[in-house]
Amino acid sequence: MSSPGHELIHLVDDDAAVRRSVSFMLKTMGFRVRIYETGDALLKSSRALENGCILLDIRMPGMDGLEVQQELQRKGVGLPVVIMTGHGDITLAVEAMKAGAVDFIEKPLEKEALVRALEEGFSRLSRKECARDRKLDATVRLQALTSRERTVLDGLLRGLPNKTIAGELGISPRTVEIHRANLMTKLQVRSLSEALRIALAAAE
Repeated sequence: MSSPGHELIHLVDDDAAVRRSVSFMLKTMGFRVRIYETGDALLKSSRALENGCILLDIRMPGMDGLEVQQELQRKGVGLPVVIMTGHGDITLAVEAMKAGAVDFIEKPLEKEALVRALEEGFSRLSRKECARDRKLDATVRLQALTSRERTVLDGLLRGLPNKTIAGELGISPRTVEIHRANLMTKLQVRSLSEALRIALAAAE
């Protein structure tokens, strides 16, 4: 994993002994740790959560881990979640995986299993950040297009030939070609596939 010592783990567990031992383990592995005693405490901070992985206990009083995970998704918090389970919680853990959790690991936590789960979590986080950067870049580029150029690009994205786009817009195929050349220049691309990738990235 990149930048050890800078990656943050949001640790959520109602058991003080578990919080102490897992927090100690994570810190010795080079992570920063932020501790929450309940799922509610995490959710109250959800709007300002710093990027990182959420290490979430499945069995807690009040909201359980699955409910917390669902509420995070409802609030649009896309941080990767790793579920911690006790013996006999496998069914719940599988439900959490189906709902998008990265992995589940059984208590007492084994260091190797924890590392693997967190590596996958941070890998997902990195991919999301890349996708977000691509979307932002694509959106900025598309703003340079006129509404007619954008309409032509939308037609190309639907797989339509110039002639069909021309018919839909009531213009000549030659005019479509001119719009197509202009939009590719503005998007700074040399092929239709590159232009389409930008349109798709903006729509993600």
